[in-house]
Amino acid sequence: MSGLSDKLKSTVNKVKGETKDQVGNAKNDPHLQAEGKVNKLKGNLQDGIGKLKNNR
Repeated sequence: MSGLSDKLKSTVNKVKGETKDQVGNAKNDPHLQAEGKVNKLKGNLQDGIGKLKNNR
């Protein structure tokens, strides 16, 4: 998997996570907020992996 692919997936996960976090906040749904935070964390990790692959 290329670094660009990882960065693209990271962006998708960050957006999905932010959306879930905000919807969970609006609906007062802690479970949905937690899912959003996990997606954002996953996106941040994928972003870091993509950067490492590009720097090789």
